[in-house]
Amino acid sequence: QVQLVESGGGLVQAGGSLRLSCAASGIIFSISTMAWYRQAPGKQRELVADINKLGSTNYADSVKGRFTISRDNAKSTVSLQMNSLKPEDTAVYYCNAHLYSDFWGQGTQVTVSS
Repeated sequence: QVQLVESGGGLVQAGGSLRLSCAASGIIFSISTMAWYRQAPGKQRELVADINKLGSTNYADSVKGRFTISRDNAKSTVSLQMNSLKPEDTAVYYCNAHLYSDFWGQGTQVTVSS
């Protein structure tokens, strides 16, 4: 079965950086669109960034210029480099894989203190 395992969350001060990683298995990673979503308390889950099989990326307006998504097809991993973090970036971040269906990781908490 498909497994997505996130790592790299934690607590950081505003202005700091974190790097999230997601290791995928059980899926043809190289042709999957990979994405990061987040869900803050009391809010709907929202797309943060995605990257398709060709390496084209898409970002939410709120993170453009601060976050960078990347993928390593050889290692079946997708990463999210988050710089200049703000308190409003606090959320549970989920790795998503899309290949005919959507698959989700368990989520990793990111907390940005002011």
